[in-house]
Amino acid sequence: MTRRLAELAHRLRRDIVRMAAGPQGAHLGGSLSCADILAVLYGEVLDERDAFILSKGHAAPALYAALAATGRLGPEELTRYATPGSRLFGHPPRGLPGVEFPTGSLGHGLSLASGLALAERFSGGSGRVYLLLGDGELQEGTVWEAAMFAGHQRLNNIVAVIDRNRLQITGPTEDRVGLEPLAARFEAFGWETRTVDGHDLEALRTALRRPGERPVAVIARTLKGRGVSFLQGKTASHYVTLRPELLKRAYASLEAQAPS
Repeated sequence: MTRRLAELAHRLRRDIVRMAAGPQGAHLGGSLSCADILAVLYGEVLDERDAFILSKGHAAPALYAALAATGRLGPEELTRYATPGSRLFGHPPRGLPGVEFPTGSLGHGLSLASGLALAERFSGGSGRVYLLLGDGELQEGTVWEAAMFAGHQRLNNIVAVIDRNRLQITGPTEDRVGLEPLAARFEAFGWETRTVDGHDLEALRTALRRPGERPVAVIARTLKGRGVSFLQGKTASHYVTLRPELLKRAYASLEAQAPS
């Protein structure tokens, strides 16, 4: 099982890198950091009853790669990412298969997910709502309004995953608006928290599949730019256009870490 997920994560990273080599570039660092999370969600966890929201909408390349890997998009569409006439925008647009809501503006995904989770409860459904938040995004006030609401309503059918790569476009999150102690903050609003290595596929699988009695926040410790050695852990990886020579280097770095 872990081997299959590792191969899926590797495929997602290759597709993400290829999209960043297009004329418009891509939000590469944050897409690569969440590739393992999306591989586990789309390869193991999500079923037809569940919903997924990419709150950190700038990681759209990672979502598009996952949608293509699971047959919701044709692989050839990825080659037209962010080009004129393509429906694969820099942020997920409304109406794309597998996209519940457009998420161009950060900070609103948890509010949307809470509404879906509450509606699922009212309808008597058994589906769960998963969403992926960026850690820099947690500096938005609406995130905490939604966290307070979900905790008060005890929405135990919602799982929020935080891509905790500790970098945002302007630098380290803790140097901008500090988030720690992050787990304690969610717990103060009535959430259950699970802190995991965001690149450990089995740990992610366990954290995401296990139900909770309250809303669950999975804090996934990740590395921005994961898989591309010359960009890992660097703020400069936030948005990148990979020219041909850099694309070759990125592919070589990924292949050196490919599942054997």
